[in-house]
Amino acid sequence: MAQRSTVLVTGFDAFGGDPSNPSETLARRLNGRQVAGHRVVGAVLPTRFDRALTTLLARMARHRPVLVVGLGLAGGRTGLSFERVAINLCDARIADNGGAQPIDLPVVAGGPAAYFSTLPVKSMCQAVQAEGIAAELSTTAGTFVCNQVFYGLMHHLATEVDGHGCRGGFIHVPWADGQGTPSLPLTSLEQGLRRALEVALRTASDPRIAGGSLH
Repeated sequence: MAQRSTVLVTGFDAFGGDPSNPSETLARRLNGRQVAGHRVVGAVLPTRFDRALTTLLARMARHRPVLVVGLGLAGGRTGLSFERVAINLCDARIADNGGAQPIDLPVVAGGPAAYFSTLPVKSMCQAVQAEGIAAELSTTAGTFVCNQVFYGLMHHLATEVDGHGCRGGFIHVPWADGQGTPSLPLTSLEQGLRRALEVALRTASDPRIAGGSLH
């Protein structure tokens, strides 16, 4: 099999009354870029429990990426949030874009309680902070469609043959300027994500860095 040379970055369409979603904008901006010798493919997922994960898996089958990085909006956070863990739970505070609002349901029936990201999240976070861009580690990806996609991705990578050789994880982004407070400019978010992707492609795993220094 030829060496994989693609990075898949996904965002979500607008939901919850917001007119736009910066994760969608960023996925579109990164589409076609070159990062550390790899081509970035940006894709937009529907904010729907019944379609988001299947759309992601179809994109993975098509592009066979070496990295998959999901992006999602977390309004109210101050910077890029590098998610460490996905949990096997869908528990929606609001309905998704299809009107579905699952309560206390598993992402994968009988699946493990949680999966950790296989990206070097501490190294990525530190590199973004060194660029002067707000970033933090997070241990909660929520229980909405973002977490469903994150968990479903990691389950696929852990259990399916076509997931071998690929690493994955999830990053929440704050509001972009003009959407709410706190926020960051889209140019800063894009710069931070490009730096994070570079580190992920060049770093197999995190050194033993105390997490508390990264908040």
